[in-house]
This record gives sequence, C-alpha cells and structure tokens, in this order.
Amino acid sequence: MPVDGKKPALLAVLAAFAALFALPLYVMVATSLKGPDEILGGGIFAWPHGLDFSAWARAWGTACIGVSCEGLAPYFANSLRLVLPAVVGSTMIGAVNGYVFALWRFRGSETLFRLFLLGAFVPLPVVVLPMARLLGELELVQTVSGLVLVHLVYGIAFTTLFFRNFFVTVPQDLARAAALDGAGFFALFFRVLLPLALPTVMVTLIWQFTAIWNDFLFGAVFSAGAGQPVTVALNNLVNTSTGVKDHAADMAAALIVGLPPLVVYALAGKRFMQGMMDGAVKA
Repeated sequence: MPVDGKKPALLAVLAAFAALFALPLYVMVATSLKGPDEILGGGIFAWPHGLDFSAWARAWGTACIGVSCEGLAPYFANSLRLVLPAVVGSTMIGAVNGYVFALWRFRGSETLFRLFLLGAFVPLPVVVLPMARLLGELELVQTVSGLVLVHLVYGIAFTTLFFRNFFVTVPQDLARAAALDGAGFFALFFRVLLPLALPTVMVTLIWQFTAIWNDFLFGAVFSAGAGQPVTVALNNLVNTSTGVKDHAADMAAALIVGLPPLVVYALAGKRFMQGMMDGAVKA
C-alpha cells in the first residue's frame, strides 16, 4: 500500500519532467505552423490560430541555403545515400568481427579486440586529420562516397563491440554441435548465429543510423557544396540571411531533419531495448 500511495506523486513528477523535456519540441512545431505576423505579434508558446504548412513546403523545396534556393530536398537525398550503405556495411563488418572475437580465438585476439574497443572511444576531432589524409590518397575528398567510408570505418569499433558482447553469451555447445554437423566458418555464422543475433542487429542498425544521420562534424569537414548531408545544410539554411528571417521555415527544416531518427525509434524502439537487454551493450 505505501508504494501504491506514492504512485500518483511519482507519475506527476514524471509527467512534469516529460512536459519540460517536450517543451522545445512544442515550440518548434507551433512556430513552424505560424505565419510571419503571428510569429512577430504573438507569444512563443501560443498555439497558431490556423495551421499553415507553407513553411514546411518552403523548407523542403524553396528555402535558400547559401546561393542555392532548392530547400533541403537534395541534401536529404545525400543523407540517405550516405546513411544506408554506411549503416549496413558497418553492421555486417561488425557482426563478422564480433563472431570471430567471440568464437574463433587466436593468438593476440584479446589485444586486437581491446584496440577495437579503444577505437570506440576516440574523440571525433582526433579522427579528422588522418581521415582527411586517407581520403586525399583515395581521391574521395568532398564526395558522398568518401563520407560513407569515414562513417563506415568509425562505426566498426562500436558494431564489433555490440556483436562480440552478444556472441560470447551464446552457448559454446551450440557452435560445437553445428560444427560437428559440418557447418563451416560462414555456414555457422549465417545459418546459426546471425539469426540468434537479430536483436543485436536492430541495436546496431538504430545506433548507427542515429549517429550517422545526426552527425555534423564529419559532414562539415569532409563534404562541400551540393554534396553536403542534411545536417550541414540545416546549419547553412538557418545562417543564411536573405531578406526577412523566416523563423517558421527554420523550425520546419529542423523538424524535417529530426524526423527520420524519431520514426526509426518509434518503429523499432522495443527491439532496441530488447537487444540491449540481450547483451549487445554489456561489458
């Protein structure tokens, strides 16, 4: 009974914190639906009198980003071209790496795994100079392909850690039984272990998608002009000064950029939590 008596107070506190956390999102949505006069003459927390989606259309198709007035659409496409191969590639390489480190031990494997683990905690600015040199050698400077390579390499440390931590929880007898039945290296991986690791696959896909989509530093350093990802384009849109400042379009643009990770979490959030509990992020 004492616990039940505290529930209303606890729920009230949680609701208050949730409302406080969601307040900036409310302001962004409300502002994106207002006209210029309503923005200048009304309060920041006031809900618009009528729903005007023209700012969303401007942000997507006609807003000026520097000297180009094509909106976010082409840069959104750049981010899709970047995130899909980088996420899938880093996840698959990390899965194979984790499988090897967990079940195919060899001399120096623990040391090599610790180096991978160290790579997961290297600050982003430290990676910039060697990556710039590498992209220059490969002639991939300021290209979407070069940016894919950057995120692919940087993400392997995380995905390897996630999969290795899951695969070490798989009973060794299962792998031995499959090996006795004639399963080789890849058959054991694709037919037995990878299907068991689907929750961890979801963790890595969501983790990598969010990290790559929201990245600004690598996009700003390793891309330019029409090849920039949508996060860099959003920054340039907000800082572009051509006539009267279009606050509604700025807010709509920020919401457009933030929607894909929110959709991914909304659709796969339960699988993400399941994957974490199944061992993907356990030490």
